[in-house]
Amino acid sequence: MTGGEVAGILVAVFWAVLVTLLAVVLVRLAQTLKATTKLVADVTEQAVPLLADASATVRAAQTQLDRVDAIATDVQEVTSNASALSTTVASTFGGPLVKVAAFGYGVRRAMGRKTPAEPAPADRKPSVPAARGRRTVIVGRTVPSARRSRKQKG
Repeated sequence: MTGGEVAGILVAVFWAVLVTLLAVVLVRLAQTLKATTKLVADVTEQAVPLLADASATVRAAQTQLDRVDAIATDVQEVTSNASALSTTVASTFGGPLVKVAAFGYGVRRAMGRKTPAEPAPADRKPSVPAARGRRTVIVGRTVPSARRSRKQKG
């Protein structure tokens, strides 16, 4: 065997190993592509119903939002009507009630005054000395205008 024949055999073996390796790589690549194709098909089968469900959910949410918007509009109208009603009631009854209260206060005050000819009972002491100031009348009771502090008492 000559050097050319040995070189030819080496090149032939090298090409055979290279072709074998390329064939194995191509077989593995084909298997990977088949698995990828199957995976994409499975995902598509599952994604289409999920997208349909999501679309239905979004439509239902939009319907509910429209209802909530209508309710909020109605509540706003009711609130403005209640505000107008309270303003009307306050303006209608407020003035006359103040006048009736003032009249009642005036009548109580006039009825509570003593005439100069009528002396005060001797056995009763006034609850507040006259030197301390004015007294305030609250629903038939007499209360002092200010209380003395502890330092002033003792």
